[in-house]
Amino acid sequence: METEPPNPNPPIEHRNNATTDVPSPENHLPDSSIKLENHRLDPQNWPENQLRAPQSTFDNHLADSLIEDLIKDSSQPLFENHLEESQNLSPEQNGPPAKKRRRRKKQFPEMIPSAVAVNGLGVLRPHAKSSIYSEKLMDEIIQMQINDNTSFSRNRRRKVADLAKEVDVEALIAISVGFPVDSLTEEEIDCNVVSSIGGIEQANYIAVRNHILARWRSNVSTWMTGDQAIESIRSEHRGSVSSAYSFLLDHGYINFGLAPAIKKAYLRPPEGSEKANVVIIGAGLAGLAAARHLISLGFKVRILEGRNRPGGRVRTRKMNGEGVVADLGGSVLTGMNGNPLGVLARQLGFPLHKVRDTCPLYLPNGEAVNSEMDSRIEVSFNQLLDEVCKLRKGMLEEVNSVDVSLGTALEAFRRTHKIAEDPQEQMLLNWHLANLEYANASLLSDLSMAFWDQDDPYEMGGDHCVIPGGNGRFIHALAENLPILYGRTVESIRYGVDGVMVYAGEQVFHGDMVLCTVPLGVLKRGSLEFVPELPQRKKDAIQRIGFGLLNKVAMLFPYDFWGGGIDTFGHLTEDSSMRGEFFLFYNYSSMSGGPLLVALVAGESAIKFETMSPVDAVGRILDILRGIFVPKGVDVPNPVQVVCTHWGSDRFTYGSYSYVAVGASGDDYDVLAESVGDGRVFFAGEATTRRYPATMHGAFLSGMREAANILRMAKRRSLVPVEKINNAREERGDLDEHETMHGALLRGMREPANILGVPKEGSLVPVENQNNATEESGDLYELFETPDLSFGSFSILFDPRSIDLDSASLLQVRFGGDKLVSGSLFLYGLIPRKHVIELSVVSGDGNRVRVLNRIYGVKLVGRKGLGSAGESFITCIKSARANLNGGVTNEPHAHRNFLLPFPCNRY
Repeated sequence: METEPPNPNPPIEHRNNATTDVPSPENHLPDSSIKLENHRLDPQNWPENQLRAPQSTFDNHLADSLIEDLIKDSSQPLFENHLEESQNLSPEQNGPPAKKRRRRKKQFPEMIPSAVAVNGLGVLRPHAKSSIYSEKLMDEIIQMQINDNTSFSRNRRRKVADLAKEVDVEALIAISVGFPVDSLTEEEIDCNVVSSIGGIEQANYIAVRNHILARWRSNVSTWMTGDQAIESIRSEHRGSVSSAYSFLLDHGYINFGLAPAIKKAYLRPPEGSEKANVVIIGAGLAGLAAARHLISLGFKVRILEGRNRPGGRVRTRKMNGEGVVADLGGSVLTGMNGNPLGVLARQLGFPLHKVRDTCPLYLPNGEAVNSEMDSRIEVSFNQLLDEVCKLRKGMLEEVNSVDVSLGTALEAFRRTHKIAEDPQEQMLLNWHLANLEYANASLLSDLSMAFWDQDDPYEMGGDHCVIPGGNGRFIHALAENLPILYGRTVESIRYGVDGVMVYAGEQVFHGDMVLCTVPLGVLKRGSLEFVPELPQRKKDAIQRIGFGLLNKVAMLFPYDFWGGGIDTFGHLTEDSSMRGEFFLFYNYSSMSGGPLLVALVAGESAIKFETMSPVDAVGRILDILRGIFVPKGVDVPNPVQVVCTHWGSDRFTYGSYSYVAVGASGDDYDVLAESVGDGRVFFAGEATTRRYPATMHGAFLSGMREAANILRMAKRRSLVPVEKINNAREERGDLDEHETMHGALLRGMREPANILGVPKEGSLVPVENQNNATEESGDLYELFETPDLSFGSFSILFDPRSIDLDSASLLQVRFGGDKLVSGSLFLYGLIPRKHVIELSVVSGDGNRVRVLNRIYGVKLVGRKGLGSAGESFITCIKSARANLNGGVTNEPHAHRNFLLPFPCNRY
């Protein structure tokens, strides 16, 4: 993942996620023309602890001894046989094969992979099925779909057709998208796609669903209609077709993306289909995907984005030179099989550059690493991970499910089996550990041993690819024609039975629902207020899940001196604490439009990099590059431009992407994805998907998921037609930027339990409840007929016993008037006299309500909500007025001399 900051902004990467900020000042190196761009905030304002995962309470020494005991007690030999086999490899096998130096494939030996064969499905069309998921076949299928060249030979097509006889292509495509092979997803069960679980109806539904999905995936540039979906299915299965088509359409599995035919349908929903108003916070991949899908479903949408650009942690930066760009945030599409971003690339005609696997490694002195040692240590590293996977289950049983860090476990295995004791071997192993920290944006000491790889069963297969020209091309296309308001930093989300209010600076945005897509780092920082507070289980999940850091240095050179035959090369270091500093270089020359190198900074080094001088960073990188290439007779020039990212300092992210920290699990991602407020506040983003965390496609899919959840909730709440609700509101547009006081009440300012007579369901206070409140509060209305002070719709009764500025005052606010069919609605609050003084000089009722609620923290309530303190205060005022007026409490009292310590302006 990659990141950049001009203002402070961070990103997401490796797995495919990113976010960044605006460009920052450019610093020039003393004696060169290098342009340095260093994006960061004041380091003192950067919470380093936000980047570290929650620490386990489990004693590390106990963890070490426990792991070692488990290793010793294991009857299965761990490494000896494997190492002997590795050492006996032929010279050809020991040569430098193409190594996949990407994220280590993680394993759950006890889990059944989702990519298993289709067995016993009710077949609606004759088709042979296999019990094996063929990744090779999926690669062929995807390659054919991606390739826009129609000159595939007939022999090639026959070959695929022959393969399809052995393997159900449609089932494979469904598997690649994330559907189980012989069961329903939880979403399908929730949507009641079949009348009963199991049996022939479900089997037929699955076959129909796979057929529709595969048919659309074969031509993603068209909008598939319901009639087209049933064309090749027998008429008796029309019910299954209707159910599958509706589910796939509503959940964005078909007819999504940016092809002209689909964009036309997305941005022009059927007339009369408007269902509700949704405020979306964040214009990253999750927010953009959700917005487009919600609009296609008939919702009214407004996106609030704090930055002055869309994309979030996906940030493509224009460099010097014609068409030269650098992805500073999310950059790599990790797995093309089933990847929705791959669909977008096909629709837009974007070429894909496959990331080549060859990655030579270099020692600190610039010499190439011995290939035999390289292969041997890589085998040992993989075996270390394999053994951790095999033994962790027993370990967790021993310690009653208390987690330890992956780093602790790996080091214990390494010591016990004396792996990589030679200095060069240790450097090599450290490089692989740094690569693992890069993949997870985490220190291994913070990464959960038990669940660090919980998402692996769902990992999308296929090649890892990069989009020439940068992922900003996706963002630009997704953001086109969407209602995005930039520079709107959201500070507070208030929700209740009537809807939501979202505060951004001096503006308040109203909606029926809100979708929050801010990065986990922002939620951890607590800079976004929720009223009422989030449920404790969600707050706990936010704290448990880790949010890590990856930084990048993008360097544009005057020419390509490193050669274009490889996409990556690595550098080793002797200091294990610095193993992640510039350990991997990406060659972007063929994708960026110019001679561009990107150096990665992972693990502990990524945190230190936040405060490193960009001049120092460039100096260290040039030392590394010159150490590698100058001995080969290759001159290494100074770069002409350098951009450093500082995602940890970016106030819109405070990090790069999520990871499973010690004490966390995949369940925490599910909890973070749950809606709150009875379906008023929804959450999306890479940290809300346990299947695809820390990836760009995970963020995209989470937005589509929540759009479907919002649709389901809107149907349950029967928000259609919205007009019946809006007639009782300030005006038809729920998302007006400027709040009126009446709108504040009628559209969400009230907390659910704080307003007298508000029902648990429904959007407005029933008229009969308002009338009951009027009868019960008659004495209050009489008192407020002659207030001590009034301004706008606010009326005040002071404590008759004191003129102290801290003494209490009873506030009445009138809402509605001719806006409510039942007349005015009155709400109350107890506030200090000094706050009354301040409110009286605030201009406008809407602004007063905001000050009252957000600054003073006062919640307006009905008469009953005032409680015993309020009733006691009312009794005191009634008694004082009775004494003053000879027992008559409803006489005008303008003659009474209440001392006001400020000039009173009534308006």
